Amino acid sequence: MAAVSTYLNFTNQTEEAFLFYKSVFGTEFIGSISRFGDIPPSEDMPPIPEADKNLIMNIGLPILGGHLLMGTDAPESMGFRLTKGNNVYISLHPDSREETERLFKALSEGGKVEQELQDMFWGDYYGSCEDKFGVHWMFNCDQK
Repeated sequence: MAAVSTYLNFTNQTEEAFLFYKSVFGTEFIGSISRFGDIPPSEDMPPIPEADKNLIMNIGLPILGGHLLMGTDAPESMGFRLTKGNNVYISLHPDSREETERLFKALSEGGKVEQELQDMFWGDYYGSCEDKFGVHWMFNCDQK
């Protein structure tokens, strides 16, 4: 079956971020957590620096409606140059206002509220925030 997931890159904070998201959504990681130290040595690749071996190469966490949140650390030793920006939002569509408020409160804690939850002209209960890891979230609840 076809699926869509959101993939997040972090600078050495993937494990902390995903443990936080796991606590917010109350779900379990899909499969095992892959770390850069799990990559088998190869003549075609330089060795993984010791400091990067415990960083997360791949992790998956189901959030709402079957959506999978995935992530990785982006080690500079492997050529990554991460720039945080506001070009990606994860848009959540909870089933109730209560769940919308719970998720909004949890995800905005330690971050920044961009727009408080409120009834909007298009009929949804809407708000947006940036979490403490720089990830942007939108909330749309159509429950009246």
